[in-house]
Amino acid sequence: MLTSANEKQNGEKNVNNAWHLLAAYLLGSIPFGYLLVKWVKGIDVRTQGSGNIGMTNVWRVAGAQWGILTLLLDIAKGALAVYITRQAAPENDPLIVLSGLAALLGNIFSVFLKFKGGKGIGVSVGVFFSLLPIPSSAGLAVFIVVLAIGRMISVGSLLGVTTMAGLTLYYQQGLTWYSGLACFAAVMIWWTHRQNIQRILKGTENKIGKKKA
Repeated sequence: MLTSANEKQNGEKNVNNAWHLLAAYLLGSIPFGYLLVKWVKGIDVRTQGSGNIGMTNVWRVAGAQWGILTLLLDIAKGALAVYITRQAAPENDPLIVLSGLAALLGNIFSVFLKFKGGKGIGVSVGVFFSLLPIPSSAGLAVFIVVLAIGRMISVGSLLGVTTMAGLTLYYQQGLTWYSGLACFAAVMIWWTHRQNIQRILKGTENKIGKKKA
């Protein structure tokens, strides 16, 4: 009887964990950039500029205020996904980390956009400042410095997330749930920026404040 009760309890716990991960994924999947441009301009942002639904392309298509709002909303959904799980299961580090991962995957592979989405920068900021504030602060500092020097958001993002992942590995002294997520996120963000990397190598990547010829 005791074994049966434990199995039932574990089964209920697994179901609850699955619901938390599904909720985090769906939250991450909300395509705020797409929705804002559709509302403001009446067009599909995916057909304009770079075709991305993130801050930079929304800024380019709809204006600075809507690009910034997109970034803030993406950050908020990443932070909220971690917060909800942490409130429900404060001692369950693996579930908290996996909720952050689910939100990131939702942003990149949105169920609402046929499993296509953004590049994961905004939601990663929300997730990692919630989970790893010190490495994330260092990554943000690198992003700001690189952006100020080179004026390329993509380069700042790539170097910032790489700094965050490297410092997390250092502070965690190897692979843990947290450093594993940080490294996976860095790899995913490099992958989502593969077209930007090609343009960087060709010298054609867009720069802040520079108009296209």
